[in-house]
Amino acid sequence: MRVPEAEPLVGTWRDRLDPSARAGVPAHVTVLFPFLDASRIDEGVRAAIGEVLGRQESFEARFDHCGRFPGVLYLAPEPDTGFRRLTGAIVRRWPEHPPFGGQFEDAVPHLTVAQGQDEAAVEQVEADLRTGLPVVARVSAVDLLVYDGTRWRQRASFPLG
Repeated sequence: MRVPEAEPLVGTWRDRLDPSARAGVPAHVTVLFPFLDASRIDEGVRAAIGEVLGRQESFEARFDHCGRFPGVLYLAPEPDTGFRRLTGAIVRRWPEHPPFGGQFEDAVPHLTVAQGQDEAAVEQVEADLRTGLPVVARVSAVDLLVYDGTRWRQRASFPLG
């Protein structure tokens, strides 16, 4: 889901250091990736997504610190329970699509800022980010993004209940 409140802090860094930003992905926390191929997302699938997400309550998230995975710098939401609840609801409906293809035991909610950078670059970015934290966001909708072979584009947006 988009986190437009974070764009002023992370936008420039993401444009430079996160390939997904250059491919059209806004500052976001992923609910589920990979998902269905774009060719399979029809009216019935959109209705099912809307039904699942419409039963979930909107919530507030506070991004107040950075975290790291190997090769990735991110902002961490606190609490992360709302994001986990959304992922869980979608996965229960489409269990054949586990988060990140089942690659990780725990799909940690996060907002990626930089990927594949050397340690010095990551430390510089993290120091800059700390000066602008916290970022507080109201999460009231989930956007469905699809890849057209070149860019990610919004296909639909689903309001939370």
